[in-house]
Amino acid sequence: MSSPATFTPPPGARAYPLRTARGEFAVVDAPVAAGVESRGVVLLVPGFTGSKEDFNPLHVPLAGRGYRTVAVDGRGQFESDGPADDESAYAQRELARDVLAQAAALGEPVHLLGHSLGGQISRAAALLDHAPFRSLTLMASGPARISDSQRERVKLLRDALGVMTMAEVWEAMRALDAPEEAAGAVVDPGGGPDGREDLRRRWLATKPAQLIATGRQLCAEPDRVAELAAVPMPFHVLSGALDDTWPLPLLDGMATRLRARRTVVEGAEHSPNTDRPRETARALADFWDTVDRG
Repeated sequence: MSSPATFTPPPGARAYPLRTARGEFAVVDAPVAAGVESRGVVLLVPGFTGSKEDFNPLHVPLAGRGYRTVAVDGRGQFESDGPADDESAYAQRELARDVLAQAAALGEPVHLLGHSLGGQISRAAALLDHAPFRSLTLMASGPARISDSQRERVKLLRDALGVMTMAEVWEAMRALDAPEEAAGAVVDPGGGPDGREDLRRRWLATKPAQLIATGRQLCAEPDRVAELAAVPMPFHVLSGALDDTWPLPLLDGMATRLRARRTVVEGAEHSPNTDRPRETARALADFWDTVDRG
């Protein structure tokens, strides 16, 4: 599992609280590159244990293709507030309504991209109301629940969070030297000292109830592909060439059922956004360009 090389937003990007009808959400907002014609706005929704920083490597290449990118911390993730113990606040429908509010706050229809857990939340948002979205990209996000091996990892994490503090869980993962790489973004105490401190800071800021509730969702998500296929919007299924959270045949089959564009990023695994950001950005912009052309 790869993590962002830095938690510092790229030059020109702005970190701020986005005000919505459902509260404030921390975002990194990167404008279109100077001298480049604007092609639209993209809302980026991170995965399990992740945050808006997981999309840092995509901002610059997408800005160069004419796309303003807004990466968001979901409710209870890193710098977006949420209750520490009330799991009901993190029901999938509530998180989907948050995405709809974020899109509305941006003021125009957006291209929606969800990574892993973020893909399932984005799917739920599109099923509630597809009008705010020009397209939906599911990145390393499958049709239903996660694989058996990843369900075991998520269950271990949920059990630990039931009896330990966030700090204690972090130290336990470091001591094991085998960090959880559950279905989404990064729980990785490795790397250099600066990167490790950023990851620790994100981990401690994320609300336990958010992890427990969304971890349960990942382990029980039903197959809603047929429902999504009935929604009149363009779809893109993008993944790395290896993924043990949703094996590639599942992603291939989902793309077929959705009549979606399918991209496999060579050299990437569950996080193409950090494993191969330039190749991933190119594939994303190519897809969005086709949506623009109708």
